[in-house]
Amino acid sequence: MIKNILKGIQAYSGALALISKLKLWNYFLIPIAISVITATIIFLIAYGFSDDISDLIMSLLPSWAVTSWVQGIFTFISGLVILIIGLILYKHIIMALSAPFMSPVSEKIEVYLTGIERHNHRNTTFNEQLWRGIRINMRNLGKELLISMPLLLLKFIPVVNIFSTIMLFIIQAYYAGFGNIDYTLERHLKYRESVQFVKKHKGIAIGNGIVFMLFLFIPVIGVILVLPFSVTAATMKTVNLLKDEDLFLENKILVP
Repeated sequence: MIKNILKGIQAYSGALALISKLKLWNYFLIPIAISVITATIIFLIAYGFSDDISDLIMSLLPSWAVTSWVQGIFTFISGLVILIIGLILYKHIIMALSAPFMSPVSEKIEVYLTGIERHNHRNTTFNEQLWRGIRINMRNLGKELLISMPLLLLKFIPVVNIFSTIMLFIIQAYYAGFGNIDYTLERHLKYRESVQFVKKHKGIAIGNGIVFMLFLFIPVIGVILVLPFSVTAATMKTVNLLKDEDLFLENKILVP
């Protein structure tokens, strides 16, 4: 597992050079806009509601309300919980809505890496790609929230909240990597096959997602660069895995 996580992280090392070489930046303009707008909305919601949740908690515990530092701690934790939920929603929203724009990027990278163009891969329309992206991310969102909600409650318990934070980060990383990998799998594997593929290579997904999540801690520039770098890195690694497991479709035609 650790070895595969490191492989998922190492794939980022060649991402920038490949994006520039294949002149892919124009393909990322709309996804970047989606990312920036979504991140801004979520940040404003987290900022606006943190005090409200803190006040609600203190109203349920009136004996604590007289201590200002306790209220300050609950305000901070409330904001953090909202932000974590926001990050969960953020990545699934941008991945679902960006699917039709990321698939062509993934395909261009695949053709470059393999030197072959597949005329019999799963040809899908813009709407089909968008629906697949929504379906995958709705599935992942439901599972992630189911796992994350108990861990979020643990954040209100001192010491224990340290471990819950680590677990939340790993879970978020896994599902972020899942979404990035599926942009390539969409052309080669059906929905259920893709789910099984990512489960088999969960270390790669976590490694890709770790860097994805770290990008989001970089103010402003993080939400701009996160998709270009993470999708490119995931595609490079996924193409190699598909080749190794002989999962590419047949009738391959060489690109001139």
